Amino acid sequence: MRLYILVKHCVIRGSDVHNRNLFLVCLFILFAIFIPCSYAFTHSLSPFPHLTNREERKLGKKFFEYIKRHVTIIDDPRIVNYVNRVGQKIVSQLPVQPFEYRFYVIKKHTYNAFATPAGYIFINSGLIADMDSEEELAGILAHEIAHVACRHISKRIEKNKKIGLATMAGLLAGIFLGGSAATSAAVATSSIAAGKSLALKYSREDEIQADQIGLKYLTRAGYSGKGMLTVLKKIRSNRWFGPEQTPTYLTTHPAIEDRLTYIDTWLQVHPEKTKSSISFDPDDFQKVKTRIIALYGDVDSALRTFCAAIKKDPRDGLAYYGLGLTLFKNNQKEEALRNFQTAVRYRATDPDILRELGKTYFYMGRYSEALRTLHAAIAFNPNDCEVLFLLGRAQLEVKNLKNARESFQTLLKKHPDYVMAIYYLGETFSRLGNQGEAHYYLGLYFKKKGRYRNALFHLNRAMKHLGTDPKKKEMITKALKDLYDDQKRGRSGKSAL
Repeated sequence: MRLYILVKHCVIRGSDVHNRNLFLVCLFILFAIFIPCSYAFTHSLSPFPHLTNREERKLGKKFFEYIKRHVTIIDDPRIVNYVNRVGQKIVSQLPVQPFEYRFYVIKKHTYNAFATPAGYIFINSGLIADMDSEEELAGILAHEIAHVACRHISKRIEKNKKIGLATMAGLLAGIFLGGSAATSAAVATSSIAAGKSLALKYSREDEIQADQIGLKYLTRAGYSGKGMLTVLKKIRSNRWFGPEQTPTYLTTHPAIEDRLTYIDTWLQVHPEKTKSSISFDPDDFQKVKTRIIALYGDVDSALRTFCAAIKKDPRDGLAYYGLGLTLFKNNQKEEALRNFQTAVRYRATDPDILRELGKTYFYMGRYSEALRTLHAAIAFNPNDCEVLFLLGRAQLEVKNLKNARESFQTLLKKHPDYVMAIYYLGETFSRLGNQGEAHYYLGLYFKKKGRYRNALFHLNRAMKHLGTDPKKKEMITKALKDLYDDQKRGRSGKSAL
């Protein structure tokens, strides 16, 4: 009762400057009382039994497989690794989780982000392209991480267990991907699934709780809470362009106004949380954003964006980098080269720009210049797998076979599953006259590509050449055993090409 009287007093006199802070405190207390208690999350993730961890993992896997069939997931390591790094900073602040959190970027220009059971978190490239900072990216990821940790979807699925997991995965995909005509036709395969779709969407309470929990762990990770507020305002502003342009995010994440009010109030009550407490290089986000606009967006739009940036600041190295990427993607290599050269002039030690300049030289057949540039790039970033790969390719082209072999071997020590490096290492051994090693690596390459008859041919040839060496024989025997096991599991459906 006392709280009611205090709140009533503050609401009536809320415009009074002397009572404004008191009003905000009361409003925040009301949110804290009526939002589902976070105690259960902190101690056991959920106070009620829902899907088992095994069921949740199975559903998450099926959902991921479904998503991969209907959208393009960006596999650019510079983008994927960065988004994962930001997401894992937040995940590291959570209690022990039953799932491994994974972060993916979908190639789609619309505003959307969503999470599924078992820690699969997706964000559209278009949303990242319109962000201004890592803080905003962290804010969106924190909200989606909280949905998984609070098991919001799992709780709703628990009530609909009669629906098969495969159907449920398709239904979730239809909801979160935005229900395009193609997707809707694919997912709405049963009246049961269609009738349950609304019940699977987040509630207003889910959304506020995800913000509450997300802010808690976002700020514990060292980010401020302001990024969550500013990115939500951007998403809301897109709504006013008309119903057809309404971001999918708003249809799956309701109560946008309530959320903005809650976050704004929370930040005013916690002014110390409006500044980040960790140091991060803003350049990292800007380079990722540049790559997304240049390589995964509309070409004409990208050209306008980077040309406008250069007009505003003729010394903007990142703008020249983005313009170079866009032109290279559009097969305008001479123009791309000139822009990368200009970008290097303003950012001489940037390994990403040096890599792209070296790559352009390589594909233009200017191998000596490519080698010089790629050596400079690897000096600044020894772990860049693409630079090592291009370096090996360039060395192979100029017949520097021993150095090419060393480059490919170094790359495979760091990244054993870099498939094309396996192929070119086999090619390098062949040119060096070592047919046994050549057949072995070509066998591994074809095995990874699922071309089992080719793999069997090369591994048997490798055994013939190297079988007298006990260590080599053991390696080839293991590769052959793995090959036969793959065939037994029914994964041998691809014929030799």
